[in-house]
Amino acid sequence: MVDFPPRRKPSRKGSMADVPKDLLDQIKELERLFSVDQAKLKELTEHFVKELEKGLSVEGGSIPMNPTWVMGYPDGYETGTFLALDMGGTNLRVCEIILPEEKGEFEIIQSKYRMPEELKSGDSEELWEYIADCLQQFIEYHHEVEDLEQMDSKLPLGFTFSFPATQDFIDHGVLQRWTKGFDVSGVEGKDVAPLLEAALEKRKLPVRLSALINDTTGTLIASHYTDDTMQIGCIFGTGCNAAYMENCGSVPKIAHYNLPPDMPIAINCEYGAFDNELVVLPRTPFDVIIDNDSPRPGQQAFEKMIAGLYLGELFRLVLVDLHDNKCGLFEGQDISKLRKAYSLDASFLSFIEEDPFENLSETGELFAKELSLKASKPELELCRRLAELIGTRAARLSACGVAAICKKKDIESCHVGADGSVFNKYPHFKVRGAHALREILDWPKGKRDPVDIRAAEDGSGVGAALIAALTIKRVKAGNLAGIRNTEGMI
Repeated sequence: MVDFPPRRKPSRKGSMADVPKDLLDQIKELERLFSVDQAKLKELTEHFVKELEKGLSVEGGSIPMNPTWVMGYPDGYETGTFLALDMGGTNLRVCEIILPEEKGEFEIIQSKYRMPEELKSGDSEELWEYIADCLQQFIEYHHEVEDLEQMDSKLPLGFTFSFPATQDFIDHGVLQRWTKGFDVSGVEGKDVAPLLEAALEKRKLPVRLSALINDTTGTLIASHYTDDTMQIGCIFGTGCNAAYMENCGSVPKIAHYNLPPDMPIAINCEYGAFDNELVVLPRTPFDVIIDNDSPRPGQQAFEKMIAGLYLGELFRLVLVDLHDNKCGLFEGQDISKLRKAYSLDASFLSFIEEDPFENLSETGELFAKELSLKASKPELELCRRLAELIGTRAARLSACGVAAICKKKDIESCHVGADGSVFNKYPHFKVRGAHALREILDWPKGKRDPVDIRAAEDGSGVGAALIAALTIKRVKAGNLAGIRNTEGMI
């Protein structure tokens, strides 16, 4: 998760009147590097559609297109008490969700636990022990029981594991690769469900893993629960991803299950890996550096151009290059703080874009406070324009994935539920993304956007609980497709 400052009033328009020619030339070059025009957006989207199709095939492709074994939407009448465990980037969140008899309603209590940085690159056992400890603290605090073993029944758990995983069953998931800066040893290539279950059993916790989900799938399900026009769930935060409902007959790689071709199944795209082959992505030299220096070079090519984790680093790399090689930005000053990799995050750019003052005084104060740099007014104008370019490119590229799903599924009108810190808090991200969608899909001017990207419901909490509820409902109905362990579910 990327931490952003509170939203402020709309920003002012910049003025380039007093920017020297050498800086203006650099701004024009940056505009050339980071701008993505309508023709390029359409080219990217057409290739995206082909890659989505390839991911569903038996052979597969760069985009995993993981079947989730969530077989349809909730009807709004699911009931019961469920736990949700949300393992994302920065925090671990534990929730208890009560689904009452009222249609589409829910109650939630939750606690957040900081994910220690050392755990992200530690070993497997330490990670699962920590997660089980947090669950135990939550249950003991909210249920006020002396002995957890004496609880009447096991609470069904929906585990939101927001990393690419192959799922042959809804209560199982083999980690394909770590993303979001994680690199825990001994987990890639393994089923994470028994690893968590072993840690829970060690503590005799009254919890039963009912469903392993991705936050994006949860976003789709939770958003549809409260708005049945939601057909796509998206995340634009530390990473990027989308999920949507496909027909089993359109997923050749699960044909051997002999499921009814019109049966729905949610697909977790994991499309941060779009165009790892670099056929169409308009990468700059700075994108290449980010990829080469990342823990997984050659992977998540699309994500590294639009996700919050990388926006600040892109900005930093450009400024260092301008200082060292181009126009002597911050000439004669010590830029040692600026040279530290990933020292700036997306909130730094957000702050710059929201500076409401004509002289960019707040941006100047930010550079002084965070980087010990005194920036001239022309230098601040360049920095502001660079932030706009990086933020705009991210929003415009993000629209390509949504447009591709709409084209693939022939969706002409729907709501899209989006979540994530960049979508929710980065200034102008929603408007820029909407403009790009309009350009890609050639909507007529003057009419309301038929595909409307809106704030999603809580996918990793409420969505996880709903999917656990849907799984239990399927077991009761005898529809056991993609469920490994039904013991104790009903």
